Amino acid sequence: MNVSPPDAPFHLEGYRVVVAGGSRGIGRAIALAFARSGAAVSVCARGEAALAEVRGTIHAEGGKAHVQSCDLADPQAISRYIDAAAEALGGIDVLVNNATGYGFAEDDEGWTANFQIDLMAAVRASRCALPHLRRSGRASILHTSSIAALRPRAGGAPYAAIKAALSHYTGSQALALALDRIRVNAIAPGSISFPDGLWERRRVEEPALHAATLAKIPFGRFGTPEDVAHVALFLASPWAGWITGQTLAVDGGQMLNG
Repeated sequence: MNVSPPDAPFHLEGYRVVVAGGSRGIGRAIALAFARSGAAVSVCARGEAALAEVRGTIHAEGGKAHVQSCDLADPQAISRYIDAAAEALGGIDVLVNNATGYGFAEDDEGWTANFQIDLMAAVRASRCALPHLRRSGRASILHTSSIAALRPRAGGAPYAAIKAALSHYTGSQALALALDRIRVNAIAPGSISFPDGLWERRRVEEPALHAATLAKIPFGRFGTPEDVAHVALFLASPWAGWITGQTLAVDGGQMLNG
């Protein structure tokens, strides 16, 4: 892609990037950021219309994109997708596990949704991608965790606990794959706002909660998906070649206020 340096802080021409859960919000921003940095990108999600929009945007800007519908709660679907993505891209250098089940309710459904999608989808996609990553020579895995994983909370316990498990898995996986020279890191976003996202809905439906959360962010604004995407580029780039096993909070200082 022909882009100016401000739009592409890292130049990743030749990289082959798979984004599991990339049709909207943070995942979409990550996919577009990698494409704008010169990488070939594959994206999966369940919604075909949203996937088509991502592919169309990347193609319109001169990039290469492969998309495929995939239910990330289905182990066989994950295997089929990773194989198809590797074939379409000619291999895999970066795997981004971004999907979430958004299970906030304290019931079996909430716990199961987070366990299957936030944790096990990342485990399964990593397992399927590993043979390709081992052949890369510059491989890394990125997981999307959350600042909710970093301390106990009264609400949304299933989401927070499973994200904490994902952050712990990040360290264990990094240690296990260090001899393969595969780096593994996680990004822990704070409160991120985008159209039809959780915080945009809360702005309308729960204005008091929205205002109280905003008041806790020292930078005085909600984050954007692009704030997270820029960190993903850094962590996948050679500039982060000595960073592995870390969970990096991207929250405008939100955690500093509890």
